[in-house]
Parts: sequence; structure tokens; C-alpha cells
Amino acid sequence: MNPVVEIKQLTKIFKNLRGIHNVQMTVQQGDIYGFFGPNGAGKTTVMKIMTGLSKAQQGEAKLFGYNVTTHYEQAMAKVGVLIETAEAYTYMSGRRNLELVARFYPGISKQRIDEVLDIVDLTPFQHEKVAGYSLGMKQRLGLASAMLSKPELLILDEPTNGLDIEGMVHIREIILRLAREERITFLISSHLIHEMELMCNRMGIIHQGRLIREGLVSELMQGTESLEQAYLREIEGVRRLAAHA
Repeated sequence: MNPVVEIKQLTKIFKNLRGIHNVQMTVQQGDIYGFFGPNGAGKTTVMKIMTGLSKAQQGEAKLFGYNVTTHYEQAMAKVGVLIETAEAYTYMSGRRNLELVARFYPGISKQRIDEVLDIVDLTPFQHEKVAGYSLGMKQRLGLASAMLSKPELLILDEPTNGLDIEGMVHIREIILRLAREERITFLISSHLIHEMELMCNRMGIIHQGRLIREGLVSELMQGTESLEQAYLREIEGVRRLAAHA
């Protein structure tokens, strides 16, 4: 099986000497892959490079076998993206925002807009101005925008960040339903480890710009009672190695 996402030796160092170092990760078709790490660990940097929003100093990112740098259109043809905050024109309705986004894709019908509004449970609120939406509703509108082109891969950066419990559960249920019913592959970054445990089948742990572990969630949790404990075990191992180096 060919990987949907393949990252090799991805490196980008900023002027403050923070960044990412030789990141290697693989997302297989059908995965809900959790990209986990604390704020500032490098998650968004990796996602921006793999979606062409930033350039790496070293390494490569491939989506569906295409190098994002040399074959951008082919790499992104089947990809939906929601990086950082979901942006929308707040003085327009949710539906009007989706109609504007639809112009960037060929053949997006009114029926498809109806479908994504229904998927994210915004149909009753589609004609209301986004200014009146809650944060959770804005995130769901962003997810609807990313889904318009019927992507096979959705890349979501912190989709539940800042949401209350009800909003987090709502987003999680939508993701699980799409993975099950639409067979969409997900790459989801988060610093909320409990969400990762509830959603993901595979996971990569990034710490101080380095991917320190990747594998099935069930494998990572082996010998522990929770993913949180597994993460702390991995971090302790990294610190011990650093101390002996």
C-alpha cells in the first residue's frame, strides 16, 4: 500500500534556532493519524510545509506520491486543509462563505454545498451571519470549506483548540463519521492528548522539533493505562538520552 503522506528528513530552522529537525513520518490510507506535541513543538511548521504554505530547508514532503515542491497541483488535488484558525467573512452568511470558496474548485454544485452543511450540522444556521457563530460553529464551517472538493485526505491543525467540551465532542464525532462513512484519511495535529486517544488509530509524537516516536496508538500505550502516561514515558526516555549524550 502506498502511503498517502510521506515525509522524509524535513528540516526548517528559524532565526531563533527553533524549528523542525529531520522529521520523518508516514500516513497510510484510512488512518486517523494524530500528530501530537506541546505548543511550539513544530506541528504547524510541518503541516505548512506539506501543504505548500512554507518551504523546507531540507527534505521532502509527498502527498499521494507527488512531491509538494515540484508537483504542487497533483499533490494537493485530493487534499482538504484547515491550518490554524478557520477564516471566514463574518459579515456574510455561512452558506455565502462556502459559495465563495466553491469558486476555487471546478464543478462544485449547490447540492455539494448542501451536503457539507449537513455533514457539519450547520444547515439550520446556513443563512445566519458568521459574526453570530460560536467558535465551534466557525470551526465546523472551516471543516465544511475543506471538504467541498470531496478530498481523500483532510489535514487539520488543532481543530478542537479553544472549544468547550460540547464543541470538541461535536468535531470528534464528525471526524470519526467521515473516516467511517466517507473513507477519508485524516492527519490531525493537537496538543490535547485525550482527544488523540479517543480519535486516532496511529500517532506521531513531536518534541522540540523532532519526531521521537510513531506507531499505532495501541502499541504506544502498551504497558500503560493511558496515552498520557505513554507520552510522559517517551519524553522521559528522550531526556535520559540527552543527559547521557
